[in-house]
Order: sequence, then C-alpha cells, then structure tokens
Amino acid sequence: MKKTQRTLLKKDTTKEKTLYMVFELSQNKWKLGFSDGNKMRFKGIAARNLEQVKEEIDKAKVRFKIEGDVRIVSCYEAGRDGFWLHRYLLSYGIENIVVDSSSIEVNRRKKRTKTDRIDARKLLQMLMRYHGGERKLWSVVNVPSVEAEDWRQLGRELETLNKERTMHRGRIRGLLIQQGLEVRNPSGKKFLEELASLRTWEGEALPEDLKERVVREYERLRVVEDQMKLLRKERESRVKSEATPAYRMVAQLRSLYGIGKTSSWDFVMEMFGWRKFMNRKQVGAFLGLTPTPYDSGGSQREQGISKAGRGRIRGLNIQIAWGWLRFQPQSKLARWFCERFGHGGKRMRKIGIVAVARKLLIDLWRYLEYGVVPEGVCLRTVV
Repeated sequence: MKKTQRTLLKKDTTKEKTLYMVFELSQNKWKLGFSDGNKMRFKGIAARNLEQVKEEIDKAKVRFKIEGDVRIVSCYEAGRDGFWLHRYLLSYGIENIVVDSSSIEVNRRKKRTKTDRIDARKLLQMLMRYHGGERKLWSVVNVPSVEAEDWRQLGRELETLNKERTMHRGRIRGLLIQQGLEVRNPSGKKFLEELASLRTWEGEALPEDLKERVVREYERLRVVEDQMKLLRKERESRVKSEATPAYRMVAQLRSLYGIGKTSSWDFVMEMFGWRKFMNRKQVGAFLGLTPTPYDSGGSQREQGISKAGRGRIRGLNIQIAWGWLRFQPQSKLARWFCERFGHGGKRMRKIGIVAVARKLLIDLWRYLEYGVVPEGVCLRTVV
C-alpha cells in the first residue's frame, strides 16, 4: 500500500499529445497537413471553407487514434489572406502562428520539385521542429490587433491614391507630348480651358477622340484629388481629437521640427502605435536598416542593409533623414553627419544618410516610449 502511494506521488512525465496542422493557402484550394509527431496526413479542401477545416481536424484525430481534448498547433505562411484565419484559429482554441515566407528554408538546387503537397510536408516538418525547441528556425510574424490593422487603412489608401494621381498626370502629359504640346499643371481648375486653346504645330485643334480621352483622364484625376483631400481632413480631425494613444503619439511626433503630417502618421500607424520594441536593434531591423556582412573564409564584404519590412516606410524614413539635416541642423545627429560624411563625396553621403535614418528612427522610438527628447532638437510651440 505504501509503495502504491509513493508511486502516485511521483511526477507525471507523460508527454501531452499534440496534433500538428499546417495550411498551404491558394486562391481556390487549400492543402491541409496533419501529424501526431510520427505519421502524416494530407487533405485538399475548398479555399476558405471553415466547416471543412473542422471536419478534417476530427478525421485527423480518428486517423491518429487521438481521443478527448488534444493540443492543436498550426501555422501558415503570411500572404494575401492576411490574418483573419489566424484570429479564427485562436478563437477555436488552436495555437496558431503566422510565418514569414522569406524565412522558410528551401532547396538551393537550380531546379527543385514544387507542389502543394511537398510544401505542406516541409511546413509540417518545420512546425514540429519549431515546437520541439528550434525557436530560431524561422521568423514568426507579429500579428497586429484588429484595431491596429484598421488604423493603417487610411494611410495606405492615401499612398494608393497618390500613385494613381501620378499615373493620371503622367498619362495626360504623355498624350499631349505626342502632339508636341506641354502643360505645367494638368490637375489645375483651368486645365480644360487651356486644353481647348491648345494647337498643334500646324495650328490645328487637337483631334476630337484624343481631346475627349484627355478630358476623361482629367475627370478621373479630379476624383482622385478630391478623395485625397477628404482623407487628409479625416486624418487631421482624428489627430486633433486625440481619442486614442496612437493619435496622441502622432501629435507628439509633430512637435519635432522636420516631422510632418504624413511621416508622423505613417511612423505611428505602421510601427510605433502597435508594435512593441524591446531594444534599439529591433527598431532598426524592423525596416531593414541593419547591415548584412558576408564573412566566409577569405571573402569579406558588406552587402548593404537587409531591406526587410515595408519599403515605402523605409524610403520615407530616409527622406525624413535628409529633411532632418535641414530642419534640425543643431541636433547632435545632424552635427555627427556633417563631421563624418559632410566632407565626403556623393556616395559617402548616401551611405551616411542611411546611418542617420537608423539613428533617427531609434531617437523617435525613445522619444515616444520614454519621453527622451533627442539632443539639440528644437520643438514646436504649437502643433
């Protein structure tokens, strides 16, 4: 009897049963992969059919002879489907992660076989390795909340409209230059009057179909510009209301000379408003501003910055760095650039401005997170 009691008091070392599940997503069909750690099972289903996902989970339990509640872990590659599937799986009690596609190891041969089944098998093997302790096997995406993801829509829509505006302006100029004509402001209110007065080299009016096409292009351009004005007004009204911490961070960034309306909004909504950084290295790495040295055997060279993250925000950061030298010439960062790169050539200044952009991004993070004002910086009295 005593021996039985001592046996019951021992720590239970039985491993918890785990069902591994991966998604290979595509437009029309999904490939699901399951494993209990030993055997594997693959099944194709219709895309976005959540009921069928539940059915396949139950079938996988029966296939692997798993009874009762079981821990289910899953993953899929980040892509066009976004994060709605991740949120659904979490609500269903499944431990899911979203994986950065570029961090998944692949065969380096010139030609390799690629099918959804092979990709699902590889993903399933890596998922088991990841939960087995290899945490640095791949990069896991930091999924934003629903609110944080929604905040980014306004800024990204403005970005899209700005590209459309450039496209319409370029097309109008291109159509007119074909006739040897040029206009300075194709989006002006008096453009149609100017268009009617234009004459070709022969002194003739523009061909009728060409003129009508330019007019329609101009009307589309005006629609885009009107929408941009409305979105900018909406952005300013939200910042003035300061209803959320994110909007207060936008207003705080605008207190610095050299940080404007667009840059302050994008920095907060794309980075600082929802992403928590632990140190300055994470801040620089988020936009791909960290170096990538190549040091193997006798070969040593610098490959430049990693260029990870959103390219537009990285480009915006570098533009703000150039403006920082102009609007904050007495700051410690601007003086450092002048001392180290100011007397160099064009190439040296380009290298130096990337370093300024990385340092500036870290200073902005410290300013928002800890209230540390960058040394030598001038603040606006009225935002």
